[in-house]
Order: sequence, then structure tokens, then C-alpha cells
Amino acid sequence: MTIRTKITLLFTLLVIALLLLTAYSVYYLSSVQRKSVFKQRLSGRAHNAAQLFAILGDSSQSSLQRIDASNARFFTSKSIHIFSPEKKKLYAFNTSPTDDFTLTAATLDDISAHGELSFQIGKRDAFGEVASVIGGPYIIVVAAYDADGHQWLKDLRQILATSLVAGMALTMLVGYVFSRQLIRPISSIIEEVNNISSHNLSHRIDAGSGQDELFRLANTFNDLLNRLHESFTIQRRFISNASHELSTPLTSISSQLEVTLQKPRSQEEYRQVLESVQEDVQQMRQLTKSLLEIAKTGHHGSIELHEIRIDEVLIKITGAVQKLSADYQVLLRFEEFPEEEGRFLVFGNSDLLFSALGNIIENGCKYSTDHTSRVFLRFGENELIIEVLNNGDVIMQEEIEHIFLPFYRSPRSIEHKGFGLGLALAKRIIGLHRGQIEVSSDESSGTLFRITLPSAGKQV
Repeated sequence: MTIRTKITLLFTLLVIALLLLTAYSVYYLSSVQRKSVFKQRLSGRAHNAAQLFAILGDSSQSSLQRIDASNARFFTSKSIHIFSPEKKKLYAFNTSPTDDFTLTAATLDDISAHGELSFQIGKRDAFGEVASVIGGPYIIVVAAYDADGHQWLKDLRQILATSLVAGMALTMLVGYVFSRQLIRPISSIIEEVNNISSHNLSHRIDAGSGQDELFRLANTFNDLLNRLHESFTIQRRFISNASHELSTPLTSISSQLEVTLQKPRSQEEYRQVLESVQEDVQQMRQLTKSLLEIAKTGHHGSIELHEIRIDEVLIKITGAVQKLSADYQVLLRFEEFPEEEGRFLVFGNSDLLFSALGNIIENGCKYSTDHTSRVFLRFGENELIIEVLNNGDVIMQEEIEHIFLPFYRSPRSIEHKGFGLGLALAKRIIGLHRGQIEVSSDESSGTLFRITLPSAGKQV
């Protein structure tokens, strides 16, 4: 069932329920009004009958019969009974013999106790009262069928039923038009989304000028498309760069082997070729390792997380980086140690943090003029702050936004070996640990990488 059909049915059922409630209320109140009006008529007739009976007395019942018969046309199936306080019938008039009725002693007692009483006798309305007149009091009971009132209610029922049927038909039509108008923007969004593919992710949905939920839905889709477009762009660039970086050493290896096999070579020449091939293989191995680590950081479920001491990780990195080159130097400085050992802990993966922080510290040594990275560990209230400072070339502000992209390399760093994957990998790993990484660079203070990691007590 489509949303349009659901809205039409819901709207129709709701309006029909309101129409039924209104029709029932009108009919019920009209019925109550009919009884009230007819009661007043019966009350007036009972009062007149009591007055006439008091004046004419018991001896002139024939006169009373003629008077009641003369105005019988104003009431259908009229009956008038007069009783003494002792419940003895003193007078009776019936339009026809079949209209006669018998009252129980309990009914007469109720009339006497309450002064007046409205009740039903078959299909007729009846009214009884105690009349205090000369020679009284008397109990007067008048019964009649309200033909005009019931006919009016019958006509009202027909009018309400016809109106209800017409209202139902009109409601379904209006509901259909209303739902169609309501769903039109959603249908437009669906059509636009169906026309979007990986080849035209630059297309955006027209959100219109309103501020309603559909406007927010369209903007949400546009935000999603922005993220998808960015992801696809990064993916294409990543695949292109990865293919290029992998094909370069493979081409070099293939070319060297092809040239070497063209004729016999000396042992020294073979050795030089093998050493060159080994260097290309090591380059491929390092690139493949970096690509696998980047792929691994994209799957949260495959990462084992533990409580680890960040100072121990930094000490291991210091030794590992300084082994890479005799020129590399890492100066590790800690602030005043906190009393609580738990403040050294972060909740994460030791190998990944080693890789991320190691890349940043190694880059500091690689690109710094003095090949030195200065590492500072500070302790915040709920976080650990690691700062890596080097005196390398200044990173321009417009480049800072790109240095964390895979395979991006600054034009000033071309002479250094690398693939441009280290910082991209580091940013992903820091993000997985709910941390942040910020970069500032100027000529006076150098380049500073500031990494903030929540302490183990704040991790969720």
C-alpha cells in the first residue's frame, strides 16, 4: 500500500468519524428536544384536563369527553386518565378503545412522590403530574403519540444519512487530491534520487524555499550526496595513485630483468641488478603495508582495543625512529607525571597508535633541517595531549587541508622518499580513537602537530 493510499484512507476515516459523531450528536440532541417539547404539550394538556375536571366535576364526564374528543386532532392516540390520591380512577378518555392503558400502583406512587413523571407507554410518550386544584389533588396522566415529532426525526435521519454518504464521497475525493498534493514533493525527490548515479553525483536535489520537513529531507539527501561525492572522489584518486605507485616499481623490476637477460652478465652486474630489484621490492612491500593499514582502519570491528600506556608507546617509537637513520633524533619530554597511573592510559590499539604517532614523528625527522622531532606529552583533565614539533619547511595554510589526503605530497617534499600515505593513515587512526589532530606552521616556531586523545576513563 502506497503512502498516498494510506494518507487518503486515514484522512477519509478521520473525517467520516467526525461526520458520524456530528450526525449522532445532532440526532441525539434533536430527539431530546422533541421529547422536551412534547412533554410541555402533554403537561399543558394535563393541566387543562385537571382544571376542567375540577370545574365540571364527576357528574359531567360526558361534557369532558366531548371537549377531549374535539381537540383530539391535535394529538395522535391521545389518552387522559384522572386518579384520586387513593389511586382510584375518576375519569378516562381514549381516542380509540385500543389506546386504553393500565398503570401499576408503583407508577402512580412515583408520580405522587415526585410531583410529575415522564415515561413511555408502548410507542407513546406519557406524562403524569399531581394537580392541586379545587376538589383535588388529582393524579393526571396524559399519553399520546408524537406523530409530527417522529416524522421530523425520520426526515432528519434521511437528511443526515444522505449528507453522510455525500460527505464520505467528497472526503475521499478531497483526501485523494490532498494526498497527491502532499506526496508530490516526495515523488519529485524520489525521481531526482533515482536519476543520480556514481557518474553524476554532482547533481543536487532542489530543496525549495520552505522550512518544513521536506526541505530538511532534501537537504539531508544533499548532505549525503556531498559526502558520497567526496568519498567517490577520494576513492578514485586513491585507486589512481595506488595503481601508479604500484606500477612504478613493477615496471622498474620488469625493465631491469628484461635488460639483464638480453646477454650474459658478470657476477657484479647481477649483484647490482638484484640489489636494485630488492630496493624496488622493499618499496612495494612498504606501500602495500601502508595500503593494508589504511584499509584496516576503515573497519571498526576488526580492531582490537585495550587499555594501553601512551608513554610506553612513545618510548618505543623514539627507539624505532632513531634506528631508521643515524641522523634522526627524537627528543621526548613529559610534563610532571600525574599521581594517578590511570591518566597515562588510553583505550585503543597499540600497533595502530604506534603506526600513527610513528609516522608523524618520522616525518618530523625526515623533513626537519636538523632531522629532529621534539615530542611533548601533556596531561589534561580528561585527555592526553601529544605535540610533535619540527623545524622543517613551513606548510602553507592552503596545503594543510590536503596533507591528510592519501598520496598527497607537497611539491617541496618530492626529493624525499615516500608515498604520501603516512599522514592519511595517522588521521584515520586518531579518528578511530576518538581523538583529534591539528596542524600549525610558521617560520618562527616551526611545524607543530597537536594530537589529543581522550583518557581511558572518558572513552565509551
